[in-house]
Amino acid sequence: MTGPAEVDLRHHGDTEVGDGLADFAVNVRAGTPPEWLAERIRASVDGLAAYPDPRPARKAVAARHARSAGEVLLTAGAAEAFVLLARVLAPRRAVVVHPQFTEPEAALRAAGHEVERLILEKDFTLDPGAVPDGADLVVIGNPTNPTSVLHPAEAIAALAAPGRTVVVDEAFMDCVPGEPESLATRLPTGVVVIRSLTKTWGLAGLRAGYVLAAPHMIGRLAEAQPLWAVSTPALAAVEACSTPEAVAEGEAWAAGLAAERDRLAAELSARGLYVVPGARASFLCLRVQDALGIRALLRQRGYAVRRGDTFPGLGPDWLRIAVRDRPSNDRLLDVLGELGI
Repeated sequence: MTGPAEVDLRHHGDTEVGDGLADFAVNVRAGTPPEWLAERIRASVDGLAAYPDPRPARKAVAARHARSAGEVLLTAGAAEAFVLLARVLAPRRAVVVHPQFTEPEAALRAAGHEVERLILEKDFTLDPGAVPDGADLVVIGNPTNPTSVLHPAEAIAALAAPGRTVVVDEAFMDCVPGEPESLATRLPTGVVVIRSLTKTWGLAGLRAGYVLAAPHMIGRLAEAQPLWAVSTPALAAVEACSTPEAVAEGEAWAAGLAAERDRLAAELSARGLYVVPGARASFLCLRVQDALGIRALLRQRGYAVRRGDTFPGLGPDWLRIAVRDRPSNDRLLDVLGELGI
């Protein structure tokens, strides 16, 4: 267990892009949203004179995960969910499992909570026994950003204990065909699941996500949430993306992603790079000597990748690379080859 270190918890992939750079830094699916979804969002603008009504979208999310509407809270992306949890919870001992998305810890610290870091060891797999018995709040990602590791549902469910809240960030779970390790439909006692539409459907600018939890927890979070926090266009997107047809489309994308991700991982490994094994999300985490220098050289050649040293548990020899389509990935591989990698 470690305490805070001097890392920039507010640094995210979007700060890496711009200036015409090819984007391998942000984990949002390229070429999205699809036209049918964009049309639904555009059509929702006709209703902007009325206050947002979250009930249809909440019902759609509940049906998608076989839950009741009382177990669903719609949020302005996953980031708002982390802030709401930090507002309503009063943990005596909060533990964040790292490396992972840094906003949960940043939100807890901003709300005045002390945070301990559990740094996972080699290959970044979870040992439930490493979490202190006295922790009454545990936060973990699955699959985890930036490592792309998918933890077994049983391992995360084993973290649940009386008097403890376990928050699982499943923002990238829809990258996994069939979502076999998701806790969204199981929702063990004390577990809170956070989901996002940002990555699969290309809606980062819309801010659309949700929380799944027991009704009493949803009620507490709703009390802390501003009225009408989720806009009408975001609600339209949530409802549309929760239909069986949309879920099936997402499954097909995830299957194609898996094949291309595994190919890219094999190509990088063949060059002697350490790629975190078993990647299951839309990105790869790799260790390369002088990663920050490589990142700078890639930027000079028009490519943006995500630095790893702002993730607790990683350091200056780590990069995160988003998986794109095969031609784009091959162009990145060519540039890396020109750099002797």
